[in-house]
Amino acid sequence: MNFVSDCKVIELDKHHSDRKGNLSVVENGQQLPFPVKRAYWLYDVPGGESRGAHAHKELEQLIIAASGSFRVTLDDGTQKRSFYLNRPYQGLHVKPGIWRDLDDFSSGAVCLVLASEVYQAEDYIREYEEFLRFRK
Repeated sequence: MNFVSDCKVIELDKHHSDRKGNLSVVENGQQLPFPVKRAYWLYDVPGGESRGAHAHKELEQLIIAASGSFRVTLDDGTQKRSFYLNRPYQGLHVKPGIWRDLDDFSSGAVCLVLASEVYQAEDYIREYEEFLRFRK
C-alpha cells in the first residue's frame, strides 16, 4: 500500500542554452520509475475549476506543469499533502492508490501527464467513499 509520503517531486534533466532556451528530457528507464504507455495534457481549464478527483488502483503518473502552474493535492485516506507545480523541469510522481485533486490553475496552464498504463476505466476509483474502502 502506498502513502502520500511515497509520492515526490522528481527533478528532470534540464539543458540550458543562453540563446536557444531550455530543454528537459524524460526517457523510459532513466528518470522515471515506470515505463510510459500513455501521455496526455490538460489545458484551457477555466478559472476556479478543478480536475482529477479520483485515484488509480494500479496506474502510476508523473504530473508536470509544462506551462503555467497549478496545485496537486494528494490523499491516502489518512494524510493529505499539496504540491504547487510551476516548473517544467519537475514532475510529481503519484503512486497507485492515491487520491488526487488538481486546482488553482493559472491562466494558460498546461498539465502534462505521463502514465504507466493505457486508459482502463476499471482502474479508476471515482467516488471518494469507494476510495476509502479500497484503502482498507
